[in-house]
Amino acid sequence: MQEQVNCTEVRAFVIPLAGREKKKKNWSGGSVSKAGFREGRQEDEYGKERELKEKVPTVPKAKQGAEATDPRTWSWVESTIWTDRMLTALGNGVKGGKWFSLIDKVFSSKTLAAAWHCVARNRGAAGIDDVSVSRFEVNAEVYLAELEKDLREGVFRPSGVKRVQIPKGKGKTRPLGIPTVKDRIVQTALKMAMEPVFEYEFATFSYGFRPGRGCKDALREVSQWLKEGYTFVVDADIANYFDSIPHEALMARMEDKISDGRLLDLLHKYIRSDVFEGMERWTPHRGTPQGAVVSPLLANIYLHTLDMEVAGIQGLKMVRYADDFVVMSRSEHEAKNALSTIRKWVSANGLTLHPDKTHVGDARQPGQGFEFLGYRFEAGKRTVRRSSEKALRDKIRSKTRRTKGASFQMAIEELNPMLRGWFGYFKHANPMVFKRTDGFVRRRLRSIGRKHNKQSRGTGRCLNDHKRWPNAFFAELGLFTMLEAYQTLASQSR
Repeated sequence: MQEQVNCTEVRAFVIPLAGREKKKKNWSGGSVSKAGFREGRQEDEYGKERELKEKVPTVPKAKQGAEATDPRTWSWVESTIWTDRMLTALGNGVKGGKWFSLIDKVFSSKTLAAAWHCVARNRGAAGIDDVSVSRFEVNAEVYLAELEKDLREGVFRPSGVKRVQIPKGKGKTRPLGIPTVKDRIVQTALKMAMEPVFEYEFATFSYGFRPGRGCKDALREVSQWLKEGYTFVVDADIANYFDSIPHEALMARMEDKISDGRLLDLLHKYIRSDVFEGMERWTPHRGTPQGAVVSPLLANIYLHTLDMEVAGIQGLKMVRYADDFVVMSRSEHEAKNALSTIRKWVSANGLTLHPDKTHVGDARQPGQGFEFLGYRFEAGKRTVRRSSEKALRDKIRSKTRRTKGASFQMAIEELNPMLRGWFGYFKHANPMVFKRTDGFVRRRLRSIGRKHNKQSRGTGRCLNDHKRWPNAFFAELGLFTMLEAYQTLASQSR
């Protein structure tokens, strides 16, 4: 749990506009005069829950269109910034609908200290300056004081982002941006200050990278709508979403709620930070780097207008997790109209739908199902997506190589946490996948046993191997078996 830092109540936060002239930043350069001018934790793919802070007063969410929700707890907000007074203002609304003077909350020493605790807890690799979290920790007080001074004086400049390619499956990779530790701290502070402003407006069916929400919540809602007859599904995929968000349009959305020029300028510098990959260097004009602390929040902000567009159409149910979303209806006609609406919005907002991964289908029919967050929904069944099962098998292979020289006990101790986590996420899938996976794990372990006995290479499938190392043998060693866990879960739920 993140350490709490006591702070005094922030003084007058909302600045009246009457009779004042503000400068609105023109993000393509110069300025024009105009009057009035998720790094926290989240439930990950294996179902680990986000850490929450001690509760603060609840704030009712304002009605937005046809959507109205019950009062929500705001236990996740950073108490060094969001005092009771500010939370009350959030609930009652602020003059002009915009928030001012947020930058002083960002460079507050208490906010930077809280942001540093988040970054230190999450660890992560070093950026282009090769300063790791451990190295930063040695002189943290000095570095944080330097950050506060530079931010306060307006001379802070973000460093570039180190870009690496990480495996994605089928021989493909996806880019991951790694900011420096200092930049991660500042971005975390920015997120702490900005997130409640936008979170208050987000749709209830948006689950990705949001406080107290996760994959399981989104999957639970999809299952519920299918049961209620919303079986015609638009399975949409925005091609290279994080790398395609137009900067000008994104900043315009930010200006709708925030009117602090210094904060917006700092945020703009971050999305335009130079990218370093190997010997190459360039300045991006679109997108937010995956791996940056503020990227998930910015991604949700940009898609919020799509949420509202779909929510305004009667008969449609949308469930979104970041850029992965489905729109569900009771008829094929409604689903096709929904896809047409989505195509128009995507085109008008500088994005593109993936031609091969976007389709409309009746989830009740074989071959017309859809994939969402690692699962496949088809013909009344909820199964594990093939690529998700393949990814698990690849990880099992890497931990059970015959050449590692590990004993059965060592291999099992390394496998069990991964197997438990995977089951924890996919425990609602068809149980056949658990039986297949258990058998695969035991075959890999028997193959290790053959190596220990100096036998020829084998897959552990033969009868003699089963007799020498029966299932009970691995059970006594403490091997986690998914089928047994599923059966225990099923008996408890009855």
